[in-house]
Amino acid sequence: MEPTQFIASNTHNLRPSRMVCGAACLAFISGLASAAPQAALNVKARAQASYGKLPLSFEANRGQTDAQVKFLARGQGYALFLTPNEAVLSLKKPKVKINTSALTKLASSSEISSSILQLHLVEANSAPKVVGKEALPGRVNYLIGKDPSRWRTQVPTYGKVAYEDVYPGVDLVYYGNQRQLEYDFVLAPGADPHNIKLAFKGSRHIEVSPAGELVLRMANGDIRMHKPVIYQEIDGARKPIDGGYVLKEGQTVGFQVAAYDTAHPLVIDPVLVYSTYLGGTYEDIFTPSIAVDLQGRIYVAGRTSSTDFPTLNSVQPTLSSRSGGSYPVDAFVAQLTADGAALRYATFLGGSEFDISQGIVVDPRGQATVTGITLSPDFPTHNALQPAFGGGKFDAFVTQLTADGAALRYSTYLGGSEEERVGGIAVDRRGQVVLAGSTRSTNFPIKNALQPAFGGGYIDGFVTQLTADGALSYSTYLGGSDIDEGSGIAVDPQGRAYVTGWTSSSNFPTKNALQPTLHPGPPGALGDDAFVAQLTANGRALRYSTYLGGSGTDDGSSIAVDRRGQAYVAGETNSTDFPIYNALQPTRSGDRDAFVTQLTADGSALRYSTYLGGSGDEGSYSIAVDRRGQAAVTGYTVSPNFPTHNALQPAYGGSGDAFVAQFAADGRALRYSTYLGGNNIDRGSGITVDLQGRVYVAGDTESLNFPTVNALQPAYGGNGDIFVAKIRNDSQP
Repeated sequence: MEPTQFIASNTHNLRPSRMVCGAACLAFISGLASAAPQAALNVKARAQASYGKLPLSFEANRGQTDAQVKFLARGQGYALFLTPNEAVLSLKKPKVKINTSALTKLASSSEISSSILQLHLVEANSAPKVVGKEALPGRVNYLIGKDPSRWRTQVPTYGKVAYEDVYPGVDLVYYGNQRQLEYDFVLAPGADPHNIKLAFKGSRHIEVSPAGELVLRMANGDIRMHKPVIYQEIDGARKPIDGGYVLKEGQTVGFQVAAYDTAHPLVIDPVLVYSTYLGGTYEDIFTPSIAVDLQGRIYVAGRTSSTDFPTLNSVQPTLSSRSGGSYPVDAFVAQLTADGAALRYATFLGGSEFDISQGIVVDPRGQATVTGITLSPDFPTHNALQPAFGGGKFDAFVTQLTADGAALRYSTYLGGSEEERVGGIAVDRRGQVVLAGSTRSTNFPIKNALQPAFGGGYIDGFVTQLTADGALSYSTYLGGSDIDEGSGIAVDPQGRAYVTGWTSSSNFPTKNALQPTLHPGPPGALGDDAFVAQLTANGRALRYSTYLGGSGTDDGSSIAVDRRGQAYVAGETNSTDFPIYNALQPTRSGDRDAFVTQLTADGSALRYSTYLGGSGDEGSYSIAVDRRGQAAVTGYTVSPNFPTHNALQPAYGGSGDAFVAQFAADGRALRYSTYLGGNNIDRGSGITVDLQGRVYVAGDTESLNFPTVNALQPAYGGNGDIFVAKIRNDSQP
């Protein structure tokens, strides 16, 4: 039997991430406030500065500090020392020397005592085994003074520090998580959570608020730790467990936990790590998209009309001018730091007419590639496959920036003499990008094509792959004799492209199809089905292609693929007979619901397929899947009863909210589902996950009170802003 995990964590001004029997997150410092206004501002400013720099690693003590310290972490404005029985957190840089009885001096120094918080385990094992876990590649060297014998070199660093058996059957684990330092209590079966008792030295008084928060009255103000959230996942369903902080004798703190099933682990609630506006004083909207690199840095692209859109290290620092009295619209590309606290670069991208970004990806080298549509004959091109505007209303464009965002690697038009639109972009391990979209051009650029000729209808889909340096690898039409639009694309580890969209063509090319024929619509109405197609790695053949829909209109908007080659599709439908299997929600709730569907690797069967929605309308605009096969979707809802679970924001904000939902791997349950929005219109349009399973969402908002935390831009810019949010779910490996 697996041990039952009691995990505790808190983060400032938000619900806790890891819950149960402990208070977590040493990022308490953002809650400081003082009766002396100026002093409070100074302390809070220092505290917030420290909060943004909390560590992600721990140094083993190899003589660089007092011998009783086992591990330490420090940086600008803080120092953390872990001894066998306590953690000492200094929120100001001490003026004493760390290498001579540091802890005693830290605790007694009148100059800094108001900024010291000591967490002590009461009646705990006095000699627990303290070990570093998850060794990191980095090493620390102390070359101080002229005497080499006093130098400390190649000091190892770790991602976690574990205290084994601090109480019978209870382990304590400290770890860094982005901007937060957290600690967990992990209880084996039969261990008693009531044995855990915490004492906080440096606090004048401790109380539990009516909201269940732990309030530490400090000399400089109050520190608040949010109420723990406790739940278990049993048979695919979430079961909340009541519990929270409880005060014990001598101003110590413990936990009360209601009855629970010790045969099942406690899982961890998601927490919003940061959320920020991004925009200027005019309009910054239109389906922004998002990507994340191997270092956790966030890339977002969209469109803006704001001359004061924030730029940094820009290839194009100013909004393009425009004649004729119309307002300018440029694409933008921005990269944020992993903690969301700052821009690494941000640039306009466009010419003298309309330019709109509709997708962004980042390759293993940290090079962002953005695609969209342009009406500008002077769109910036470089090393271009197609240097001139093709004509028609819009051409597609594809632009790749250098890793620092300061220059273009290549930038090209992509289109024929009529109109093109882009639905999605993906990138493979070799840095080759593949696009899906739609075109009205009979002379769209074609090479090594599955379907070399236009299908004969009004609009055809297209799939195009560019090499890592921007040359054409393959390009093909994909469509029949009516309307066909490619809306989303993904690529698997073997370089095979997966495409979704919608079609009204009864002769759309199919192969090995789950649903081989177009589902007829109601009399007099257009019959539109979603489609799902997988191409071979060279683009010259279909491995499978299928319709996906019912008797109404069905639109596949986004697609993702896991390591096994199983496709996940999200979109929207008003069909009451949309194909459903192993469904979380087997029936349509409103006039139009989102849908989420997973296919087997050969495309011949459903693994699950479900509606997702409430009594209003929903649309799912983007889907991503993590390494455990858990799909995350975002979109837009106007339902006050949208299905929520373990929600960051359980209540509808009003006027239309974004939503974010993550499914269990079998699709039959939600791991979490939440509204994300304020009291105006908010839409989620882009979603991605990193290797740790953290979810990143981008969208647009017109809400002055959109929920923000740790924000690069905490205030609404005006007339519609982008938002970027990161959600951590610590039950991920």
